[in-house]
Amino acid sequence: MGVASHEHVQKAKAGGFAQVCHGKMATLKHMSEGDGMIYYSPTYHFGGNDPCRCFTAIGVVEKGDPYLFKMAEDFIPWRKNIQFFEANDAPIGPLLVKLTFIKDKKKWGFPFRRGSFEIPQIDFELIAKSMGL
Repeated sequence: MGVASHEHVQKAKAGGFAQVCHGKMATLKHMSEGDGMIYYSPTYHFGGNDPCRCFTAIGVVEKGDPYLFKMAEDFIPWRKNIQFFEANDAPIGPLLVKLTFIKDKKKWGFPFRRGSFEIPQIDFELIAKSMGL
């Protein structure tokens, strides 16, 4: 699971890559070919307070190691190639009671503060179904 604004997820989908946690490599190096990848978008715009609260992209990790990509002179983040599927955005609200990785349903947003994390297969499948896959 990666967490990014809707606008950033659209760029990732268009470019076929995952970039998480402000470009750090830690999560990416643990992702293997064939692993699933889902993005959750708390907002529509980076740094904004325009709530999106949807799962906005889903795909599978492609073969290859993480790589550096120069976005600006002072920002060279790590990326990993992802094959994204055609899918619908899925609001998190209706799924909250069913998602097992959310332990405290009253503080459901807490896990997403990590920026990226692994979720159980059962949750991946539930989200995929809610996105129309």
